[in-house]
Parts: sequence; C-alpha cells; structure tokens
Amino acid sequence: MKKTIKKVLVVNSGSSSLKYQLFDMTTETRLAKGLVERIGAGGPANHAEALKTVVADLGSPKDIDAIGHRVLHGAEVFKDSVKVDAKVLAKLDRLVKFGPLHMPANIGGIRACQQIFKGVPNVAVFDTAFHQTMPDCAAMYAIDPKYYKKMGIRKYGFHGTSHKFVTQAAAALLKKPLAKVNLVTCHLGNGSSLAAIKGGEVVDTTMGLTPLAGLVMGTRCGDIDAAAVLSIMEAEKKTPAEMDKLLNKQSGLQALSGVPGGDCRDIVAKAAKGDKGAELALEMLGYRTALYIGAYNTIIGGADAIIMTGGIGENSSEARERIIGRLGALGIKLDKKLNAKTRGTVTTISTKDSKIPVIVLPTNEELMIAKDTVKVLG
Repeated sequence: MKKTIKKVLVVNSGSSSLKYQLFDMTTETRLAKGLVERIGAGGPANHAEALKTVVADLGSPKDIDAIGHRVLHGAEVFKDSVKVDAKVLAKLDRLVKFGPLHMPANIGGIRACQQIFKGVPNVAVFDTAFHQTMPDCAAMYAIDPKYYKKMGIRKYGFHGTSHKFVTQAAAALLKKPLAKVNLVTCHLGNGSSLAAIKGGEVVDTTMGLTPLAGLVMGTRCGDIDAAAVLSIMEAEKKTPAEMDKLLNKQSGLQALSGVPGGDCRDIVAKAAKGDKGAELALEMLGYRTALYIGAYNTIIGGADAIIMTGGIGENSSEARERIIGRLGALGIKLDKKLNAKTRGTVTTISTKDSKIPVIVLPTNEELMIAKDTVKVLG
C-alpha cells in the first residue's frame, strides 16, 4: 500500500546556492521557504552540509514524504518527471554534457538529499520535459543529421515547468479543457522564453539546445547569426569557453544598457532619464517578444490568450506596454490604466474589445514541481 504524499520538499540546487520550499499538498499551500548561499565559498562546504541547515530550519526529516528536484536537462532520455534510483542517477551523470554549469549541482542536490533524508523518495522534474511534444520541424536544426545522432544537437527548450504551470492555470481561468486550449505563454525574466501551446501541448519554444537562443535576456544575447560568433572568435582569438562567457554572461540587456545584470527595473529608470542604450534595450526586448508572439499565434491557428509571467512579465508594466503596443495587427489593445497598476496579480490587461486577451498570470514553478512529484509517486 502506497504512502499518501502530504508534505513535499522542493529543492533547486545551484552551483553555489540551494533554494527550497516545503508544501502541504493536501491544500497545495507553502509551509516554508529558504535559501542557503555561498556553498563551497565560505558557507557550507557542499550541498549535503547545506541540507543540514535546511533540516535545522524545517525540523525532523521524518515529516517530509517526498522531495522534488528541479533538473535542467533531460535531453531525450527523460520526457517526463521520474522517480530517482541508481539507474536514473547514472543516466543523469551522462547528461552533464548538456548543462555543464547546472547539471552537476542538480545531481549533487539529489545525492545530498539521499544522504540526509534517508528513505524519502526523490523525484527529478526537468526544465526540458514539457517541450518534448515539439514536432521535428520545430525541434531540429538544418545541419548534417549526424550531429543529432552522435551528439543530440537539437532544440530542447527550457522554463518548461513554468510554461506547464501557466498553461494549466490559463486553461482553468478560461474554462477550457486543457486539450483544447491554444496559448502563447511568455516567461519573461532575467532568462526569458516563449512557448507556442496548441491543444495544451508545446509545438515550439524560443530557447534551443541551451537557454542562449531566442529573446534578448538579462545577460544573454538571444538569437544571433552564428557567423558573427565565428567572426568575433577569429578576430579576438577567443576560446570556446571565453565566447560562451561573452554570449551568456556579458551580452543581452546588460551589454546594451550598461546596467549590471541587465535588471529591467534599473533599465526602465535609466531610459526614463533619456539614456539611449537603455532605451534600445527596452525596445529590443519589446520588438523580439512581439515578433515571436505574432509568429506563434500563426503557428497555433490563433491564441485563446497571451500569457505574461515571470519577473518581468508579472511586474514590469513598461516592458509589457512595449510588447503589447506592437500587437495591434492581432486586434490586441492595451488597457494602459490596468497595465500600469498590475504587479504580480492575475489580471487581463488588454481592453474588452481586444480579439485576444492578454493575461498577467503569476507562475509557481515550485508548486508545479511538488505536483509532479505527487503524480509520479502515485
């Protein structure tokens, strides 16, 4: 007889940090949350030591029925969330090549939980899983197929847990069956991606093999001509690692605006003072996002709604205005007063006569991980 899963601990292990939330799944309410920082850099020596701090905060590990882990990349090996055992861990180790910055920490968090919370089941929930329904015409790259066969080079997409949560929430809000809902979901934050949802499933998304592709982001360049990358590498004699740092950590909104980290709030403030770089950053964010919304609306045969979520999508009225102001051809008009006062609440910010509603809908990736954990464990 299976144990009823009531309390679920959700763990998000980074290279030097560990975020956690504890949920009571009988009511889907959060009981606790916390963050352990500076792992291996003056704080806890490793993730196991960090989890001892979590146990001290939460009380007895016996009170926890299951643990759900955010894992960056499942490639094509894991198409859904999975209970972790020795075979799963061995497969995860082989997927580190797809996410060398994130995967070791994700796996380290799982191993640490097995050590600290002995006997408590662990579930891996993948950022890539929700995007596995993409057809080949959207997922494959137009290069020699041998690179896909040998190395798995194709589009995978990320932020899947967030896109999945808001898709389900939007279907309920629109009172439509999940299998009949068409959406363009916009997860806009320091990292940003859009997903085209047709019949409740992903048919395309903006991120690719890695989270670098698609929209302009906080420190990532987004879409760029591959030849531009080669030209910079040749001219400046950059190694692949140096180029990776330039594209992922030193580009995007940060490079355009001069604002460290590319924080949208600071860019908005800087643009308001007439800074041309900050103005270009906001315009590029609005342009690229609107471009993809228009394309995805066509691909899915017309959206029932456009969803704005993530730190920027939920909270930046200025960024939303620059996006929605470009969607007039879709029959969408912004309610400027509603938009200006909407911060992190479920609100339709388009006018009532708009052909497609634009809805601000806060995401909850941690709750989605907890729900998937319960589902996997039955």
